[in-house]
Amino acid sequence: MRSKLLTVAIAAGLGVTSFSALAATPKSQQPARVTVDAATLQQLQAQLAALQAKVADLESKQEAQADAQIETAKAVNDVQVAATKPTDDLSKKVEKLAKIVDNTHIGGTMFFDLTDMDHKEKVGNGPNVKKDGHGATNGTGFDVKRFYLVVDHTFDDIWSANLTTDFNYQSTLSQTSLFVKKAYVQGKFDPLFTVRFGAADMPWIPFVEKWYGYRYVENTITDRSFEGGRSGSTATAGGVGAFGNSSDWGLHALGATTGDNSINYQLSVVNGRGYRNLSRSKSVDAEARFGYSPIEQMVIAVGGYTGKRGNDVENGAPTRTASRGDALVAWRDKTFGVGAEYFHSENWDDILKYQGTGTAPLSVKDKADGYSLWADWHFDPQWAVFARYDRVSYKYTTIADTERELKDKYYNAGVSYDVLKNLKLALVYKHNRLDGPYATPYHYKTDEVGFWGMLSF
Repeated sequence: MRSKLLTVAIAAGLGVTSFSALAATPKSQQPARVTVDAATLQQLQAQLAALQAKVADLESKQEAQADAQIETAKAVNDVQVAATKPTDDLSKKVEKLAKIVDNTHIGGTMFFDLTDMDHKEKVGNGPNVKKDGHGATNGTGFDVKRFYLVVDHTFDDIWSANLTTDFNYQSTLSQTSLFVKKAYVQGKFDPLFTVRFGAADMPWIPFVEKWYGYRYVENTITDRSFEGGRSGSTATAGGVGAFGNSSDWGLHALGATTGDNSINYQLSVVNGRGYRNLSRSKSVDAEARFGYSPIEQMVIAVGGYTGKRGNDVENGAPTRTASRGDALVAWRDKTFGVGAEYFHSENWDDILKYQGTGTAPLSVKDKADGYSLWADWHFDPQWAVFARYDRVSYKYTTIADTERELKDKYYNAGVSYDVLKNLKLALVYKHNRLDGPYATPYHYKTDEVGFWGMLSF
């Protein structure tokens, strides 16, 4: 079409030019009129037809070239669009992965030590003899008391999940263990109402640990292993162990406010055997805590526990109800920390009732009272001195209805240094002495000195 217009324009231009030139020529100079015969006219028409054919051919080629250019541009555009799709998919995948990473926290805490231990035992007024027993092994060794690997994931503003594994190795006992300490789904509906389903922190022990601050050096008093109590028909190593669990399987409700005049609470309904034993019984146990902080640096808290400790099983022996009451007063700021904890328990060890058949147990029921006092002073941003003193009185009643008492005394003292923000080291001396009834093997003392540390990330 463009070629035709070009041809017409050229022809018209030539005609106008010729006409103008002819008009401008004087008549005297104008050529005479020429008569064109039929043959000449036919020849001119043939030439014009040939010219039109060439113009049409040129037009066809131009249109084909234009169509080819359009197809090429479309193909290039399609390639570009197709090339962007994988990039978009990759961007979406990267964005999704980034969201998962941003909402997931992986961390860990390790308690370790390098110490030398001296353990001695005696019976009655006999001599102290260095020997291994009651959970103590003489000599020097490196221990990884605890290694917690923590994975926290947040789904949204309300729901989250936690998985915490618990690993420990003790060189003196050649013992390696791996447990799931915490595994729960959490719904935080309000600062005063959070619910956890699964294995989670119990109300008392982890709460006291936060105020104490030196869990990597020693467990709190209700969590520290006590080697007295009943163990079959003889007073051998074993006994009570701890007077509580730091984590258990069940349903947990908790909440807290912050600042001065704040409160905190937790109620847990659990299996009763601790996080290491996911078992069933005919009844569940309950533990609760309520705390009040008149100022942010201070807390006053009370708590309690009641239940069968998971021993109320079908076709099992008759059981008693174990109970424990707790109290805590503590202060902690950037420089000083001081606290006092007290507990009273009944039937914690002697859950099962003696029925008069089989070998008579050493004890048929028990009760215990204990208190713990601690203090620390950060005389430098990286350095602190600390000390702690515990006393436990454990009384048990024999099958002859005679009450006997075991007395446990423990203390430690040391100096700590914050190597890094997440690495603490402490040089510590510990002493533990337990005295039982005169004729029993429960007379021993343990001295331990060395380095304790905590690494967190």
